[in-house]
Amino acid sequence: MKLIIRYFASVREQLGISQEIVHVDTPELTIDRLRIRLASRDERMADVLLGGRPLRTAVNQEMVSESFVVREDSEIAFFPPVTGG
Repeated sequence: MKLIIRYFASVREQLGISQEIVHVDTPELTIDRLRIRLASRDERMADVLLGGRPLRTAVNQEMVSESFVVREDSEIAFFPPVTGG
């Protein structure tokens, strides 16, 4: 399955990339499992995606929970929570 992964704001800055295309060998995958799979690639990804700080996730431009199941050709965006004031 092909997924487009986009990184925004401080997530993008820490990783040094704004997007990538990832191929996974399963027809569906939860956001939580995707984060674990991406984090397993290297220490920097692990720090950003699993480092204990909150991350928001959107799939195809809609906010989703960690249990949301992504499918072929989905666009997944990771970004920090937005604060206002």
